[in-house]
Amino acid sequence: MIQQQTLLKVSDNSGAKIVRCIKVLGGFKKKFARLGDIIIVSIITLRNKSKLTSKVKKGDVYKAVILRTKSNQTKKDGSSFSFQTNSVSLINKQGKPVATRIIGPFPAKLRKGKFAKFANISSKTI
Repeated sequence: MIQQQTLLKVSDNSGAKIVRCIKVLGGFKKKFARLGDIIIVSIITLRNKSKLTSKVKKGDVYKAVILRTKSNQTKKDGSSFSFQTNSVSLINKQGKPVATRIIGPFPAKLRKGKFAKFANISSKTI
């Protein structure tokens, strides 16, 4: 579960490396965000190789969708899974991804609905 002030890794090629959660969207006094929720983040650090060609700048504020969390996720069939890191992918104001690739596994739970574009640009689906 992600809450305010949580540091997250960025798992796309937008140029950001680490972001900090500023606000959890989706309801009055919502404290925690789970897999697939949208949060507002501030960029803390950039990737070394892409500082000149980065699509984002340090200190910028973006929305992001949560792709992986360390907390256990339970499927409908009863099995559970968890990831090793907390990671997000940046989105713009229209809800489209800022990046052109997603690095690492992508949860199949997000394949439907408004995150179908993320499934197309990801490499693996779990």
